[in-house]
Amino acid sequence: MIDGTRRCVITTSAMLVLAALLFGGHPAEAHCDTLGGPVVASAKTALEQGDVTPVLMWVGREHEQEIREVFAQVLAVRQLGKQAMEMADTYFFETLVRIHREGEGAPYTGLKPAGAVDPAVVMADRALESDSVDALAGALSTHVETGVRQRFTRAAEARKHAGDSVEAGREFVEAYVQFTHYVEEMHRIATAGAAHHEEPAGDHQH
Repeated sequence: MIDGTRRCVITTSAMLVLAALLFGGHPAEAHCDTLGGPVVASAKTALEQGDVTPVLMWVGREHEQEIREVFAQVLAVRQLGKQAMEMADTYFFETLVRIHREGEGAPYTGLKPAGAVDPAVVMADRALESDSVDALAGALSTHVETGVRQRFTRAAEARKHAGDSVEAGREFVEAYVQFTHYVEEMHRIATAGAAHHEEPAGDHQH
């Protein structure tokens, strides 16, 4: 496997970071730590097959042996009955996600419900599943353009009356700051190709 497979595939581009901002999400809270995310999905596959291989891509080499040992323990406990199986599976999910998050330098705050997924992440997953980025790119372009136009319109209108009074001047300054900061941030994200999940952290990243 190439190093890229060790990343949460939905967060490997500045486009997704931009999407998270536009749709009101938080890039650092992608769904790798949810029960419906790709890390837990790999864990379920591994448990069903009795083979730890599917989950190893989510952890660095330095943690591989630990995961192998936990996996072996979990397989043994699963044989003790349904309740024991459920507890063992949850323990494995939590351990795997925790180590994955720690490896990328992100805090582990527990497993989230399957539905706790940012809309931007859902769009990114759909793009990968359909093998086409057109819909995602189009949605992002539309949101960026709308955001720029709205802030521009407000700033341009306020500028016309900036000299009418001190209060009007302050309204212009507020609109100007929001407009320029928005443009600056969009440009930074689009050109940097990096954010929290793109920062190398140890052997792999989200």
